[in-house]
Amino acid sequence: QVQLVESGGGVVQPGGSLTLSCAASASVFMISAGWYRQVPGKERELVASIFNNGGTNYADSVKGRFTISRDNAENTVYLQMNSLKPEDTAVYYCTPDVKRNIREINLWGRGTQVTVSS
Repeated sequence: QVQLVESGGGVVQPGGSLTLSCAASASVFMISAGWYRQVPGKERELVASIFNNGGTNYADSVKGRFTISRDNAENTVYLQMNSLKPEDTAVYYCTPDVKRNIREINLWGRGTQVTVSS
């Protein structure tokens, strides 16, 4: 069973930065990888994804502020988050299975909490 472990979350002030990491126990990110986030009462949403050709997609809310990257040799995906806003507060999850319908995604990490607050 593949395991995913997110890390790097924490509490930061607005305008601050964090870099999240998602380490996998196997080579699962070669085709795709994605970061999703979720707040209570809302559906988990895709914020960034990267594909086999290196192409990336970002939610409009994070464009210009977040950068997704991948190190296939280490089976790790990163999310660099800059200029953080309170609206970015959420639990962030990673998955190798990027889909618009999150109910079709079966493999997640446990998530890492990001809190942006003064």
